[in-house]
Amino acid sequence: MSLAQVRIILVEPAGPLNVGAVARVMKNMGLQQLILVSPHCDPLGEEARLMAVHGLNILEQVQQVGSLPEALQGCQQTIATTARPRSLPTPLETPSQALPWLLTSNLPSALIFGPEDRGLSNEELNYAQRFLCIPASPAYPSLNLAQSVAICAYELYQAAQIPLEFSSFPSTSFSKLASFDVLEGYYQHLEMVLLKMGYLFPHTAKAKMEKLRRLYNRSNLSAEEVALLRGILGQINSIWQHLPDNYSHKSKLSRSD
Repeated sequence: MSLAQVRIILVEPAGPLNVGAVARVMKNMGLQQLILVSPHCDPLGEEARLMAVHGLNILEQVQQVGSLPEALQGCQQTIATTARPRSLPTPLETPSQALPWLLTSNLPSALIFGPEDRGLSNEELNYAQRFLCIPASPAYPSLNLAQSVAICAYELYQAAQIPLEFSSFPSTSFSKLASFDVLEGYYQHLEMVLLKMGYLFPHTAKAKMEKLRRLYNRSNLSAEEVALLRGILGQINSIWQHLPDNYSHKSKLSRSD
């Protein structure tokens, strides 16, 4: 896969200097796709342009979208950056461990960075399959956004120069991994069916779906496997719809709705 297929996604960036610096280092390292989610600055303003230098073409081609799912449309593999473990059950990886994985697909992949003041929220982290943390001195571990992108861009460039050892990655055929769009369709379908069955309740659905998402994301599902799972959900939903209205659990759920 070409580095040109890797999307660098900045969620709600606030500093035009950071955006410009990111465009510059992307140009240095052969990356071309910069996507901004609801930016809080003008990415084409004078400050950003001054910092971009010869990366001005990347800045001028920047895509601005309203949500993270929109930025991830068409992606197959996604990594999110985070500065702390939070409640993630998945271990954090270093850039050199995680980033070569983004180069194993023929479809677009994405590296996600959070806002300068807070990083990515748990909800935003749900859209990633792997999580990356840049090791730094405990005395001052906080990195500037542009510095973080620079470190990761360098690691991606280095990984692109070396033939990948596919044996170090999950055995699922990379060309058949389910895309972000396919997985999101499945998660929405799953939540709908589980709510209808009474396994999920509206007030706790978000927390349980976070856990289910991470479980499935770790599994590296193929598009064929997702289709199989959706077939099961469709059958469950069909059977549920044909249950008599006086079926105790169904009747109870109807009253609670």
